[in-house]
Order: sequence, then structure tokens, then C-alpha cells
Amino acid sequence: MKKGLAYLAAAVLLHSSFFIRNSSSGSDFRAALPGYEFEFPRDHGSHEDFRTEWWYYTGHLNTESGRRFGFELTFFRVGVVPPDVPAGGRWDLRNLALAHFALTDINGKRFRYYEKANRASPFTAAAATGFLDVFNEGWKATTSPDGSWRLIAKTNGDAVDLTLKTRKPPAIHGENGISIKAPVAGYASHYYSMTRLEVSGTVTAAGKSERCSGLAWMDHEFGSSALRENQQGWDWFSVQLDNETELMLYQIRRSDGTPDVTSSGSLVTSDGTVIHIRRDQMQITTTRRWRSPRTGATYPMRWKIAVPSLRLSLMLDPYLENQELVTRDSTQVTYWEGAVRATGSLENTAVSGNGYVEMTGYDRAFRAP
Repeated sequence: MKKGLAYLAAAVLLHSSFFIRNSSSGSDFRAALPGYEFEFPRDHGSHEDFRTEWWYYTGHLNTESGRRFGFELTFFRVGVVPPDVPAGGRWDLRNLALAHFALTDINGKRFRYYEKANRASPFTAAAATGFLDVFNEGWKATTSPDGSWRLIAKTNGDAVDLTLKTRKPPAIHGENGISIKAPVAGYASHYYSMTRLEVSGTVTAAGKSERCSGLAWMDHEFGSSALRENQQGWDWFSVQLDNETELMLYQIRRSDGTPDVTSSGSLVTSDGTVIHIRRDQMQITTTRRWRSPRTGATYPMRWKIAVPSLRLSLMLDPYLENQELVTRDSTQVTYWEGAVRATGSLENTAVSGNGYVEMTGYDRAFRAP
């Protein structure tokens, strides 16, 4: 069964943060089209009329003893049967459920990750509609009675048990309710982020647990399209700055290495206002690279980001070079997802902060088989 799930999962979409791929055209599922009206808490829940969906948490934690950690906890839902096809029984395979958990021990300079793959069912993995309640075996992202969220993941002596409280409303990315991935109708997703989540709880590394606090970021994205044949992969950036602003950028890379015109981003101001950033407004360059000893993939490792129209200039540096995930038992995708530090300026004022970077398509083009 695990091999069957892995094969099906290889035809599915993984985000990390904004991307979509599938095993067929997705024409029997709903397309992400302009005019979608978000509503919360409804849209924190599952959207099974779309083929692919993910809830993506990343963040930075500080323990009482002064240790620092980055974490990633991601839940994927992949529709196998369109919602208008009648169910044949309670155990029909209608959705696949995949999950990744990674912990970056910044002080210890260690990175570990884990993965899960299940068929969705009330007993193995599922996501509720109307509010946030998603789980995959013992890993969970749920809504508490007071409206806060709780994240739980535990594997092989590494764990997080975190309470998240938002300081800002959801940031809707893109324009007119969609985040475009290609200049063709329907090649898009509905995409929003919770960009400033205050965190408290415990983090466990190699069996040692400590109280912690910090900041987290959540991406939730759903749609039914795929990357185009001339698109190689993408680079995604999220940054939380010390002046209460946040930045999200994604750059879809074409097969020739140039950025696709549909790449875009958002700057979220201190009061929660979302400023859309077009591809022609952003500049992303790299200054060095790292070659993975495991896969041979070569990744950028230091990024200079500029949005001149917003007087924004940042340098992002990884806390560790080796933050690569090779997910052969779930999505079968190799990608780099890692904790980074940020320094620079916004509107001629010095800023600093932390963030996460995700990169796909560096070992091979991101494609469904």
C-alpha cells in the first residue's frame, strides 16, 4: 500500500507554498478563477471541490535556555476522485493525505525531517470543512475553543507542541482572488497567508524538550492546475521583519532559467494592508551556491532581494546550508526548505528578521509522471 500511495503522490501537487501539479488535467475539479470571495474561518478548512490543497506552517522558535530552532509542518490533501462522482462507500479512496515535518536545530547545526502518506479517512488522515482541523495520524493542526490554533508533531525524539495566536488578519495574495501561475485561464490558485502568528509551547530535539516562544507563518493554498511544460520549478520566500511588516515573494523559473512573468509577491504592512508586487517590480539575485552531497542538486544559498518601488532591500542568509528534503515516501519531490536570517532596509530604515525559503526544480524539473 505504501508503494501505491507513493506512486499516486508523485502525480500530485506539493507546496510548499504556492505550487500545483497533478496527475491529469483536473478538468473535473473546480478551477481557481477570478472573483473568489474569501471568508473566514470557513476558508481555513478544506476545499474538496479543488484537486490540491495544503496548509503550510513555518516558523522560528527560541527556548528558555537560549537555543534557536526553525520548523516546518505541512499537510497536503490531493483529490483522487472529483466531488461530483457519487461515493461507493465509506472506504472509497477520494483523497490522499501527505505530510512533512522538519526541524532545524540552529545552535546544534542539525536538520532532520519526516514524512507521512495515507489515504484520507476518519481514522488515518482528514481535514474538516468550515474551520481549521487537519490531521495525519498523530500530526495535527486544530482550532482551540478560544480561537487559537494548536500544532502537534512528534517523531523519533523530535517534536513541536505549539499554540498559535494571530496578530493580523489573513493576507490575500494576488489580485481579484487568485494567485496566477501561468498566463492561461485557470492556471492559478486561491492563496492567503497568516503572516504573524505568535507562538508559545514546547519544542523537542533529540529527546530533549524545552519551553519556547517565537513567530510562525501559515500558507493555505488550493487550486486544480499544474505547472506548464516550460516551467522548471520555483523559489519562494517569506520574511518577518522587526518593524511588524512581512514579505512574500515567489519566482517561477522557466526551463531556460529566466523568471516567469507570472511571478509575484506581497508586502504586508504593520496594519495588515497587503501591497501586491508584480514580477517587474522585484529583483532577486544570488551570491553563492551549495551542492547537496545526497542528491547532487546545486541550490542558491544567499539571496539579495530588492523592490525599488517600495524602497525595500534585503539580504537573506541560511542558518544551515543542508536543509534539503528528499521525500521518497510521500510526495517523491526533492526540495530545499530552510530557515534564513534577514537584514536590510525598508523605506531607508534598517530592518532585520527571520524567514523561510523554499526551492524546487534544482535536481530535476518539477513534473508529474
